[in-house]
Amino acid sequence: MNKGELIDAMAADTGLTKTQSAACLDSMMTTIRKALKKGDKVTLVGFGTYSVSNRAARTGRNPQTGKAIKIAAKNVVRFKAGKELSEAV
Repeated sequence: MNKGELIDAMAADTGLTKTQSAACLDSMMTTIRKALKKGDKVTLVGFGTYSVSNRAARTGRNPQTGKAIKIAAKNVVRFKAGKELSEAV
């Protein structure tokens, strides 16, 4: 399912227009993005939890040459599915 299909499904389920559904989805994604950027966790009970984790710097290998390369540390987004979502899948 892509974003357009999700917007169509939301519009059908809620009775909102596709434009209104798209605005709701965009607002939700923006709000989650802002919270994660601040370092907060976002917990949606029954669905899951988004959090930010720090991935440490490490040494990797270039697959073409086999030469060692340094991979910089960075923050990554983690998602842990909630119990209801896990059971539904």
